[in-house]
Amino acid sequence: MSDGPAAPVIAIDGPSGSGKGTIAALVAARLGWRLLDSGALYRIVAWAALARGIPLDDPQRLAAMTRALAIEQGATAVRVDGVDVTTAIREERISVGAAAVATLPEVRQTLRGVQQGMRVAPGLIADGRDMGTEVFRDAELKIYLDASVEERARRRHKQLMEKGSSVSLRDLFASIQARDRSDRNRAVSPLRRAPDAISIDTTEMSVEAVVAEVLKHVEARGLTAGRAREGEGSRGGE
Repeated sequence: MSDGPAAPVIAIDGPSGSGKGTIAALVAARLGWRLLDSGALYRIVAWAALARGIPLDDPQRLAAMTRALAIEQGATAVRVDGVDVTTAIREERISVGAAAVATLPEVRQTLRGVQQGMRVAPGLIADGRDMGTEVFRDAELKIYLDASVEERARRRHKQLMEKGSSVSLRDLFASIQARDRSDRNRAVSPLRRAPDAISIDTTEMSVEAVVAEVLKHVEARGLTAGRAREGEGSRGGE
């Protein structure tokens, strides 16, 4: 572990369906930085717990299990202990389980170490709900993406329809509203905009327009594509 400055971080937070996952992946690709999908980590915990028969309300066992997992999060695939779980962790039962384990302080604390360990040169794009408020409070740039509930439900409905799933738009609207309430009112790391975050309402914006807006702020902060900030050289992980 280097004693030098930590690699730069761009934190992209926001509610479900705001587009943060898509935008984070595209920005990471444009900059040549590493991508952290924090939501996938909670899905991994839920998937692993269900596969092992560990109750989702047993924080001590869940934390111990999480510490033992070998997690590989690449640009296109996610592996746990060498097993490709990219598709498996997107199942609806895993989504429900991920929301449950995300409320547990012991799990969040354990995963925080995993997340911070991904902070390596040339930089990290961190996508989640508490990246800028908790995990990377010192991020060089914090973005908070949002969109109307109607638009977020429409986007999710389109995704599911393209995958062959039949879910009513009304049910998705209600589900997103419920998830918003849960995320914003949970006792541990609630969803909120960091005071120093830049808010972008993506409701009426195309994906490319949002990426361009984020990159405009990246340039304004002096963060350069594919490497650490000018003059600081190569920086080690935290």
